[in-house]
Formats: sequence, C-alpha cells, structure tokens
Amino acid sequence: MKRIFFFSAMLVLFLSCKEEKQESTAENTENYEINTENWDKKLAVKPKAEAILKDWAEFAALETSFDALYTVANRDDLNLVIENLVAKQNELEESTYPEAFNVPQVKSRQKVFKTYALKVKGDLFYRTDPEESVVQMIEAYNAFRNQFNVVVNNTLDTELILDF
Repeated sequence: MKRIFFFSAMLVLFLSCKEEKQESTAENTENYEINTENWDKKLAVKPKAEAILKDWAEFAALETSFDALYTVANRDDLNLVIENLVAKQNELEESTYPEAFNVPQVKSRQKVFKTYALKVKGDLFYRTDPEESVVQMIEAYNAFRNQFNVVVNNTLDTELILDF
C-alpha cells in the first residue's frame, strides 16, 4: 500500500513539473517579436555632405546595414543585423576617411555609435530587452550623420584663428 502511494505521488509530481515548464516557454515566445515602429528614423544628410560621402564605399556599406535594422521582426533578425552592423563599422573605422571628414569630431561620434552597437549586441547575448539600447544606438547614429552636416557647414578657417 505504501509503495502504491509513493509511486502515484511521484507520478503526479513529475506531471505537474512538466506542465509548468511548457507554460514558461510559452511566456518567453510572447516577448520574442520586436516593434520597430517607435524607433527614430535616419537623419538626412545635406547634399554637400552627400556628395563627399558617395565616394566612401565603407560608409555606403554601413548605411545599407543600418537600413536593415528597420526590417527586423524578432530577436534573431536583430542579432544578425547587429553582427553585420558591427562588422561594417569596424571596416569603416579602419578605412581611409575623406579629407573633409578626417576630423576628431566625426571619429568620436563613430566611436559612440560603436559603443551603443556593442551594447545592443550584449543585450542580445544576455537575453535582456534590447529596446532601450537600440533607441540609444539610433540616436548615436543620427548624431554621427549630423556631424557630417556640421563639418560641411563649418566654413570657419581654423588656420586664421591660430595665426594670432
């Protein structure tokens, strides 16, 4: 009698644990989709800067990778896009900058963008919510693009200031 009770209690215990695991898996898949509608759009670059950027192949590759960010549907897609984005950013960092954009202001904005891209990659690796990091990365990318406009519109000659 004691054995029957013991085996039936063990059977009930195993069945109840198995059902609970299935419920937790269902909860994880609900948060798997990513909504890109609330993300900021890319900042436009002025025609002067665009004329300089069109000959920079590494920047064009980064632009294409960044545009793919708005087409992601889930975490796996986002992970692939971020991996590609980090690789293209590394290529851009090692490339030869156009003379007008070979200034510390542009390079520092690029470093900030790289930092936030790596932050998103870390969030995906540790399975945390990447939403906030993606928004920060987009803001950093827009600041990077805006710096091209600032550099092109800056007509102040620094050599004249330094002559005094």
